[in-house]
Parts: sequence; C-alpha cells; structure tokens
Amino acid sequence: MMSYREVYETWCTDPFFDENTRTEIRAICDEKEIEDRFYKELQFGTGGLRGIIGAGTNRMNIYTVGKATQGLAEYILSRNGAERGVVIAYDSRHFSQEFSLAAASCLAANGIKVYRFSSLRPTPELSFAVRKLHCMAGIVITASHNPAEYNGYKVYWEDGAQITSPIDREIMGYVSRVADYKEIKCIDLETAKKEGKYQEIGREIDEAYQEELVKLVLHPECIKAMADQLSIVYTPLHGTGLVPVKSLLQSLGLKKVHIVKEQEQPDGDFPTISYPNPEDPAAFALALTQAKERKADLVLATDPDADRLGVYVRDDQTGEYHAMNGNMTGVLLCEYLLSQRKAQGRLPKNGVVVKTIVTTNMVKEIARKYGVEVVEVLTGFKYIGEQIKQYEQEGNRTFLFGFEESYGCLTGTYARDKDAVGAVLALCEAAAYYKLNGISLWEKMKLLYAEYGNYQETLETVTLKGVEGSKKIREIMKKMRDNSPEIIDGRKVLKVRDYLKGTIKNLETGEIGRIALPKSDVLYFELEKEAWCCVRPSGTEPKIKYYRGCLAEQ
Repeated sequence: MMSYREVYETWCTDPFFDENTRTEIRAICDEKEIEDRFYKELQFGTGGLRGIIGAGTNRMNIYTVGKATQGLAEYILSRNGAERGVVIAYDSRHFSQEFSLAAASCLAANGIKVYRFSSLRPTPELSFAVRKLHCMAGIVITASHNPAEYNGYKVYWEDGAQITSPIDREIMGYVSRVADYKEIKCIDLETAKKEGKYQEIGREIDEAYQEELVKLVLHPECIKAMADQLSIVYTPLHGTGLVPVKSLLQSLGLKKVHIVKEQEQPDGDFPTISYPNPEDPAAFALALTQAKERKADLVLATDPDADRLGVYVRDDQTGEYHAMNGNMTGVLLCEYLLSQRKAQGRLPKNGVVVKTIVTTNMVKEIARKYGVEVVEVLTGFKYIGEQIKQYEQEGNRTFLFGFEESYGCLTGTYARDKDAVGAVLALCEAAAYYKLNGISLWEKMKLLYAEYGNYQETLETVTLKGVEGSKKIREIMKKMRDNSPEIIDGRKVLKVRDYLKGTIKNLETGEIGRIALPKSDVLYFELEKEAWCCVRPSGTEPKIKYYRGCLAEQ
C-alpha cells in the first residue's frame, strides 16, 4: 500500500491526470494539506460521496466521481439494469455540471442508458424522475446545504429513495474494487447519443412533477380566495429552487410572490451568504428586509438542491417575524394535513406518519388525536423513503407524512426524498386556509403548543476538520459509549439506546433490550420528565451533533 506521499507524487507526474490537476497539486506547499488530500480515498459511503472540491484522492473531482460511477455501473450491470438506465440531475454548485457529464460518460461507456437533465434541477425532482422513467438508479450531483467549497454525489435506487442496506453496502463493495482510476470507462456523449445510450430530458418531467404536487392540494378554494391577499417572499439562495417554486405558485394563481432578486440566480459562490443553509438565520437577512417592507405573511428559503425549506412567519399582532425550525414547520404541516383529511373524510384508518429519532416527540401527540400511527427511523430521509416502499409492498399501511428536524419533509409518495418545493406548496396552502379563517401561521403554532404541549428542541454542532478532527470525533463517541453519563442537563438518565450495538439499556433495572433498526453510530439518552438527548457524528460534514428535547412548562 502506497503512502500518501507516494500517491501524491503519482498524481503530480502521471499524464493520465490532466494538466490542470497536476498543476494544482504541484502548487501545494503545506504538507498537512497534501496529507489531507491523499491520506485516503474519498469514501463512498451509504449515500454516495461528499467532500471538498479539488485535486486528490480525498477530494471531489472528475476522477473520484468517475471511480464511484464505474463501481456503480458494474453493480447495475450485475443486476441486469443496463436497459432500464440511470437518470442524472445536478445543482448550481461549482463543477456540478462537469461531474454530471463525467458520470453520464462513464455509465454510457459501460453500456447503460443515461437520462440526464439538460440543466439544473432540484433533488426531489430527481427522486420523482427515477420512478417516472422506471430507471434502475439515479444520481444527483449536490452537496445540499454544505459550504461553497463542497460538492457531492448521491445515489438513488429504483424506488426513488437514496440507497439503503443491503444495496448501499453492495455498491460500496463494487466501488472499492475499482483499484485504479485508469479502469474508469468513458465515451464521447455525442457518440453515446447516436448509439441510443444518452438522452437529455427536461420539460416533460417538470410538468409531470408539478402535476403530482398540485394533486396534493386539499383546499384549492382557499388558495383561490387568498390569491390577492397572501403575501410571500421567497429566496432560492442561488440554488435550484427558483424555476419550480415560482412556476408552481404562479400556476396556483398566487399573485403576491416576491423573489429576492439578489439571490434568485444560480451561483456556486453563494455570493450574498456565507453558508447556503436555510437553518442559518443569516441566510434570511435579505429576505426579511424585503418581507418587512411588504408586510409579507411568509418568508421562505430553499437550500441549493431545494430539498430543505427554511421559514419565517409574521405575527400579525406585533408585526415581528419568527423563525420556524424544522420541527415547528413539520408539526404545523402534519396537523394541518391530518385535520383537513379527517374533515374531508379522507383520513385512512391505517395511516402512518414517519419521523426520525431526533425529530420532535410533539408529533406523537398530534398523531394520537387523529388515530394515526407514528413510526421512528434513523436520521436520514432515506429511511423514511424505505418505509414508504415497505408500506406499498405490504399493503397494510398508508403513508401520510414524513419529516425530520433538519428542515425536510414529504407530503406524498410521488417522490421518496424530502422536498422543499412540495413543502412550499403545502405551507402556502395552510397559510391561505388559516388566513381565510382569521389567524396567521404564528397564531396557529401557538395554538398547537397550547393544545399538545410546549415541546422544545435544540441542536448544537462542533466542527472538527481534517485527520485529527476525524480521530477526535471517534474518541468522543467511544468515551460516551464506554462511560455513559447518569445525569444530563440536571436530569436523570433512564435509558440508553446504542444504535451501533443495537441495544437499549434500562439504567434502573439493568435490563438490556434490542433495537429493531439498522446499526448506526448514534447514542440516545432517555431522560426523566419526558426529556432526551442524542449524540452522533454528521454523515455529511466534519461535525459531531448534540440534540436535546424536552416538554417545557407552558
């Protein structure tokens, strides 16, 4: 096995790597930078790739993308999926288009049919397109809400959801067998097109996707009634959301939709913000300024690949704008969908709401009122998508709504990933319904807390970059696993769930039970007085995350 220095020297001198790549890495003077770029291969994890853009084995570039795609291609061929093909989408990040072309070239060279969006599209539309085109798999080039220096490569399977076990592990095995970058096959896409292996797609999928979203509207008459009154300020944060969101809201007749001009155009530098994350209040600075001028009811922001939605709502009594975190938006939409379905006689007896383990427990109280089951899954929307597939196969449950605290939800089964475009539609409909009935979304949120309990959640993250950071994160998790705390935030720990070991331990009795979920490096502490705490490494960034939740006094 070569040292990182030997791998670096190969990349510097081997003419297989293009001149720009060799020039970039020759210019690196910092030995730690060289080590970080070459000490390992950029890991193809359970969802694909994500990393900093640049030359090197531990970076996002056409070579690491090519290697991942070659492994994926060989797996698809082993499953006889060449003719069914793969659909590819990409977002507004640097090199997203180039990476999508590299992936298309590799797949076509392996004899696999490729459907590639001709311009940038949201991640949820990719999920929809996989099912619409009956493809074997899908790829979207995006790093979601990460900083501008990142890009990523997410893989979806035939059900439209991100890959899960055992398929993820099997694909990882095929990728790991691509030992040399020179094994990556490629073909000129014009040649591939002539051979019937490459096709660009666009408008026909857009229209079908929008049609599915419109079908989910429960009260079109409310939207029509409030079309001249409901005021919305929206920013796509330089990402993919502008066209689908604007088109959808215009098709519904909403007339007061105001786009933040400074942020409407796709731009991988994200020049008006330091971090393109709708969870970050700083991302709303321009939108809130415009909202206050217009006295807008809603302020909405989608992340670069438009799968996460950030929200501010206006308090009509004070004129102030309040941030709605992912839990708040999720319970607001969930209660609206369940209550209106029940009122219309459309709430099935076998209905299910799916949430992740770190998402608010308030939804359990809402579901109990409407006689709906709540199912918990690991963090990651792919596990919610997996549940939808299971319900369809077994036929004994009906998926109604799924959400996670990290600003993602899904209101139907047209896609199998979180969808900010669909969330915009559902939230605007709810806002129109409540406005017609004399209250704002903020007033409705306060009424929900009064009825179901004042559930409060927080998230703290610690960033630990590079080789040492990765080591430190592992050490923190090991220490907490080996020395489980008995008191957290002044509350007694009642039970400890270790999702890596697959156990749940009752600290009072010593009894150990099993957890019926996949293994994951997560520790969850059940505390007294309906409180909890959870610790896990991020799956997409060099961070460790600390979640807390409790039922506070009113």
